[in-house]
Amino acid sequence: MIKKMCVSICLLACVTTAQAADKIYHLNFNDAVEKAVSDGTLDGSVKFYLENTKSGGKVLQKDIITNKKTNGFAKSAEASCDWVLRSALIQLQNSAKQRGGNAVTNIVSYYKSSEVKSTTTYDCHKGMAVAGVALKGDIVKY
Repeated sequence: MIKKMCVSICLLACVTTAQAADKIYHLNFNDAVEKAVSDGTLDGSVKFYLENTKSGGKVLQKDIITNKKTNGFAKSAEASCDWVLRSALIQLQNSAKQRGGNAVTNIVSYYKSSEVKSTTTYDCHKGMAVAGVALKGDIVKY
């Protein structure tokens, strides 16, 4: 009886672990930023640029990191990822403004300290219950 119960618990743990695995979504960064500015989530005073899409200006702080999570249970990947990206961008916007910057440049996805570079998309990791976006970039004054 105890042996069967232990086997059942182990199998359940394996199934739960498999279901909780993250799926990576590569979503359009500029579209998400534009929507967040147009609906007032972001105030538009800070611009956001993925790596290799804008250069120049005075770098005020290199390698600022944000790592945000949100409840993704029973929500689409698009809705969860948009929500958590907005949270990350708000943090970057506030950090830039506090340091006198008006842009965050060289933005890369930075999940588990691993950089993923793109000039068009950001990475969102969504599991069964949680969605997460981690970004790294430089605060700049133009």
